[in-house]
Amino acid sequence: MKSKSRFIRHGRILSGPLTCLIIALVIIACCGIFPSSSMSAQPFTPPDKIKYPGLEFRIQQAERIELENGMILFFLEDRELPLVSLSALVRTGSMYDPQGKEGLAELTAYLIRTGGTEKYSSDEVDERLDALSASPSLSMALDSASVTFSFLKNDLDPCLEILSQIVRAPAFEEKKLQLALALKNEELRRIGDDPQKLAFREFNRLLYPDDPRGRYMTSGSLKNIHRDDLMVFHRAYFFPSNMMIAVTGDISKEEAVKKITQYFGDWERNRRALNLPPPPKKTNRGVFYINKDLPQSTVVSGEFTVSKNDPDYYAFSVLDFMIGSGGFRSRIFSAVRNHEGLAYSAGSFYRARSNYGIFGTYAFTKTESTLQSLNLINDILRNAASGAIQLGELEWAKKSMLNSFIFSFEQPHKIATQQMVIEYEKLPNDYLISYRKNIETVSAEDIKRVAAAYLSEKRRLMLLLGNTEQFGKLPEEWGQPSLITPNL
Repeated sequence: MKSKSRFIRHGRILSGPLTCLIIALVIIACCGIFPSSSMSAQPFTPPDKIKYPGLEFRIQQAERIELENGMILFFLEDRELPLVSLSALVRTGSMYDPQGKEGLAELTAYLIRTGGTEKYSSDEVDERLDALSASPSLSMALDSASVTFSFLKNDLDPCLEILSQIVRAPAFEEKKLQLALALKNEELRRIGDDPQKLAFREFNRLLYPDDPRGRYMTSGSLKNIHRDDLMVFHRAYFFPSNMMIAVTGDISKEEAVKKITQYFGDWERNRRALNLPPPPKKTNRGVFYINKDLPQSTVVSGEFTVSKNDPDYYAFSVLDFMIGSGGFRSRIFSAVRNHEGLAYSAGSFYRARSNYGIFGTYAFTKTESTLQSLNLINDILRNAASGAIQLGELEWAKKSMLNSFIFSFEQPHKIATQQMVIEYEKLPNDYLISYRKNIETVSAEDIKRVAAAYLSEKRRLMLLLGNTEQFGKLPEEWGQPSLITPNL
């Protein structure tokens, strides 16, 4: 028979957890453990009256090192994990595609990784990377190519050796090229079934008339691309002084310089890095239609605006956040989606580059509310251009942007990479350090000024994709729409 704790009170026997609690309280009281009245609690201080040292936000600085062959290295040590992370930028991009061979840059990046090297076949490269449980990633954007690679510190030499082979001496195997061409053709075939992707592709094409930035790969351009084209493109843009590398992790500065020099130091020298291309000179404006028999429409509009190097960049960034990129509380999202229920997604975007910028809006809506959605967005932009700012809207936008900015520095590799991007885009050296102050000092008058200066319906390009026969009649001031047929 199991024993139980028992306690007699008024002739009754108590047992169980309650008994144990009562006994403990009696013991505490008898031993004088409870505080006496003379030991009264300290007076309560309201949280808003508590004094504490001011918070100071400091950004770690990656060290910039220029190697003898012209390559720029950004280094930041991080001993938290036995890993090394590497990111590289190459001054190239899809805008450098030769006319009639659109898609060449993208294929070059893909085949650099998958098409083998002069020393190793594609299968051998894959086997070596599988054994290392690591794989570099290469991608091609409009105005840059990027490489990312993360691996264990113990695998430093074999990983850098295979990376140097991939980047410096790609073989562009014919069988891999034919496979890549087949995949790209299938990708093009499917774009027609993705209305949002198709709309933004055609919006960008219309935004850059007679400019290489507005050219896209087609099934026709892919037929003109051969292995020799990839080799020529690689030689033209992949060389040390045209590259920057950020290295962080469980590695010292001396070792990082030594190893990068060991595997890339004897690479081709005496070539100058390419300059940034000039900004686009003109754009289309007005209304354009793409007819697709769909129950929903995609609405995109936009215009050129200020660059990252423009003094108005910070005020325009805050304005964009207020108008549509700030999520639920932004004007477009609140009005178009929350209040009117016209779209399941709506907002704005601001793509700022070093010498020009693009501001745009979008909405994904049902066919019958296509023009209503576009009208409402244009009304919001007119209201912003008139200088109307709601109470607390500006402070909310600035606070939200500054809070998200801090999270850009969670990891040392992000810090080093951002500093590399700043130099790549030829921004001021103190860009990251001064960003917070520049956002904090944006005033209501700054917002009114940039809104009036840069939001212009007369310059705006508007693209509507959907069942054009059910859109209804356009406002007379918009003029006649132009019907376009995408070239895939």
